[in-house]
Amino acid sequence: MKKFHTATAPAINVGGKLMTFEKPIVMGILNVTPDSFYDGGDNTTVEKALEKASSLLTAGAQILDIGAYSSRPGAQLISSQEEMDRALPPILAIREAFPEAILSIDTFRADVAAEAIDAGVHIVNDVSGGTLDEEMFATVAKYQVPYILMHMRGTPENMQKQTEYTDIVTDVATFLGESVAKLRDLGVKDIILDPGFGFAKTIDQNYELLYRVNELHYFGLPILGGISRKSMIYKKLGITAQDALNGTTALNTLLLERGVQLLRVHDVAEAKQLIDLFY
Repeated sequence: MKKFHTATAPAINVGGKLMTFEKPIVMGILNVTPDSFYDGGDNTTVEKALEKASSLLTAGAQILDIGAYSSRPGAQLISSQEEMDRALPPILAIREAFPEAILSIDTFRADVAAEAIDAGVHIVNDVSGGTLDEEMFATVAKYQVPYILMHMRGTPENMQKQTEYTDIVTDVATFLGESVAKLRDLGVKDIILDPGFGFAKTIDQNYELLYRVNELHYFGLPILGGISRKSMIYKKLGITAQDALNGTTALNTLLLERGVQLLRVHDVAEAKQLIDLFY
């Protein structure tokens, strides 16, 4: 039987330890927001966040991605301080309870990223790819932490009005390539690419990007696929995000078949089972 294989990509330095990609990595989503599209309000206390972290780690998550600002389409702006007030207490608690856990901060703000790194976070996951805070690239360079570079246009409030592309894959690749060059010039060593499914893209564009995501291996960098329970699944099927696990698994299978190295998911156990079936 032919097994799936991740595309060749360099290891990244995570807190002084190398993370390699012979087998795909599962990133578990831990939103501490009141308004995320799927699990908003579930983990807004430190106690609930700790419970969720424990559950994700037990299920097999190798990275916990902590988000304190909803980036769903139409999400409302909150202040930097409010984002920090939401994110830092659970980060500190999780670091104390699970000192070996690898943590990522899901933010587009450089000051939030810096505070989170100081609190013990290892990775910065920036949905804006540096477009919403001109200090982000310099901050990542200063701290020398891995950076997840995602493609997006505009802001969460208006991104779905910015979906005009010549060719979706070529345009995304051009943005990523130009941004990688800027990061390299600043001395950033560890970069992960995220094509940004659901961000400034129509449903049809999301699927075109999904089917051709293997073209992004041109850069020789790890690629993160984040399609978990997104509207590209539930709107296409005429269901809700709560009913989109089966569709998520189907599309994650396509991502794995195309060599993607990381899956960002709400449902860690199911993603881990999928990986164990093929690797």
